[in-house]
Amino acid sequence: MTAHTPAARLRRATAIGALCAGLAVAGTGCATKEDPDKGTNGVGKLSAEKIESQAKAAAGGAASVHLSGTLVTGGKSYTLDMRLKADGGSGEVKSQDDTTFQLLRVGEELYLKAGAAFWGTSDSAGKLGDKYVKVPENDPSYKQFRGFTDMRVLLDGLLGLQGKLTKGAYAKVGQTRVVPVSADAGKGGKVSVSLDGTPYPVLMERAGGAGRVELSEWGKPFPLDPPTQDQTVDYGSQLPTTKDGKPGTGTDGAAAGTGTGSGGGGTGTGGPAPSKGTGSGTGQGANPTGG
Repeated sequence: MTAHTPAARLRRATAIGALCAGLAVAGTGCATKEDPDKGTNGVGKLSAEKIESQAKAAAGGAASVHLSGTLVTGGKSYTLDMRLKADGGSGEVKSQDDTTFQLLRVGEELYLKAGAAFWGTSDSAGKLGDKYVKVPENDPSYKQFRGFTDMRVLLDGLLGLQGKLTKGAYAKVGQTRVVPVSADAGKGGKVSVSLDGTPYPVLMERAGGAGRVELSEWGKPFPLDPPTQDQTVDYGSQLPTTKDGKPGTGTDGAAAGTGTGSGGGGTGTGGPAPSKGTGSGTGQGANPTGG
């Protein structure tokens, strides 16, 4: 008589389960392969071109972003930590010679804050140190410094890929799952797009090693108010000159060219480059990414 008791059936099921578990470990088994797109926003299933398009659209519709990392322009490297939105931004910029300054823009009013050493040998260096100095709109450096606080200018310059697009294997940037899209096998730049929630770009690696920037806190509100009057210095129609009469940081501080590159592949010919009171370049253009 064949054993069909509950105990016998239980033993048989247990044996089959153990066999399936062993086969699954061997990679051949009874277990169903996990869907890599489970729990994602589905953007990873799209073509590289559509992923890039969705990332640009998401960035274009965002109210704010936190941008941090390095940019190389005009042969010089800058470290940025900026919070940006449509009507302004604030944060810190550090050049490769360790010159550090803070920028704050509320609407069209732009302020620069730095230590006394930043202002070189200006007669007013001691008074300007660690104060918010209002940058006059007609000062040659205004457009270049403003570029660091302009969300759309920076994003347009960063998010342009140059060349044939391909998507790579899923990865992570911090705790965020991403799908990378590369242009010209990475030579034309690379953007990593979030697989969680809205498909925002979360990491941009520019062509030619011209920078690596993380993009986070999309849409997160932050306060943006002008500095108090006792912390502000209005120097007039132009930023100060040095004691020897040479233009100071105000006129050479941007030392920026016209930005000859385009999109993520352009390195540009300029970008804000504080010189602590030397040189006389006035520069034109407002895109520190050279895009």
